[in-house]
Amino acid sequence: MNACQTWRVTTSFEEPAASPLTALLLGVRGSDSKQDLKSERGVSCPGDLPAASDPDLVERARAAKAALGDRVFVLGHHYQRDEIIQFADVTGDSFKLAQKAAEAPNAEYIVFCGVHFMAESADILTGDHQAVLLPDLAAGCSMADMANGEQVRAAWALFEELGIAGDITPITYMNSTAAIKAFTGEHGGTVCTSSNAERALAWAFEQRPKVFFLPDQHLGRNTAVHAHGLALDDCVVYDPHKPHGGLTAEQLRDATMILWRGHCSVHGRFSAQNVADVRAEVPGINVLVHPECKHEVVAAADFVGSTEFIINTLNNAEPGSAWAIGTELNLVRRLAAAHPDKRVSYLDKTICYCSTMNRIDLPHLVWTLESLVAGRVQNQITVDPSTKKWSKVALDRMLALPALGD
Repeated sequence: MNACQTWRVTTSFEEPAASPLTALLLGVRGSDSKQDLKSERGVSCPGDLPAASDPDLVERARAAKAALGDRVFVLGHHYQRDEIIQFADVTGDSFKLAQKAAEAPNAEYIVFCGVHFMAESADILTGDHQAVLLPDLAAGCSMADMANGEQVRAAWALFEELGIAGDITPITYMNSTAAIKAFTGEHGGTVCTSSNAERALAWAFEQRPKVFFLPDQHLGRNTAVHAHGLALDDCVVYDPHKPHGGLTAEQLRDATMILWRGHCSVHGRFSAQNVADVRAEVPGINVLVHPECKHEVVAAADFVGSTEFIINTLNNAEPGSAWAIGTELNLVRRLAAAHPDKRVSYLDKTICYCSTMNRIDLPHLVWTLESLVAGRVQNQITVDPSTKKWSKVALDRMLALPALGD
């Protein structure tokens, strides 16, 4: 579910006016509003959240964080709201933040302002003496939820039945649950990020002739076609909701890339028409998109890369240059503010937030920090030992990947 509003490209970045619908979808609570606790798993919190209208929230967060000192380490994903980012000790993408958590062994508490799979990764990579907390348990990832362990094991059983499992190396995107990372580690595969997907795929093809890529079909397809020269016909999409994945035995045997039917609900909204429209409106504009976008969008763009790549590209861009960026709004908005000498606009005419990421708001952060000050650990994310073991195997394989050309 995304929170959407109409957007028009202008000479400077314009913030769309908030509407009651947008506030509702983003989980903003007024003093007299009520939540449907059945609308999303884990949305309730034990105890009372501070009111979103409390004018002292910022000061309360500062005071609680100061009281905790080095005992707490706050991580903020690039897609978080500005009100959260201001309290982050480190900002970054999902894997960078998990790494930074592992590099802070003296912190008792890791407060992960991101989504559930990211907090799981932090728990996998940090010590047993540390607690990883997610301020709102409803901060999930629709893409990660598109692949569960039972579905993936059923797919693998089909591959074994067809006699092709021995030819397949599984790769899972970082944006997946710990259970899927564990499956990948146990079956000889690795994890990848949007930054190193090309390198991970090269390694996988050195192991076996076929790859099972999950859960994001678009990252898998774009990496295979644009970075490794495969044809679109070399890729098939496995749909877990259809018998045999919706594929014939011949299709599965012939395919080089078996892509899981998953996608990012934000990046999947961008279209080739968006690219054509912005080029018509702003001649000479540079189109910069994330590889989670659809293949036709990536093919029409000028630059394609991870969140860190997008940030670095804007940092190094010429003053006066124009950019249309296809990624989550909070990051694009922050980039526009950081580069007033450049024309930065959102690629789509309709702005869509990552609504689950935006569930981490100031009331939840204040509640989490103040609870720690009072000696209460809330919303701790823990991965069971077996899942943690095999997930770490997959993550360690990723960390050991050689650079391309080595």
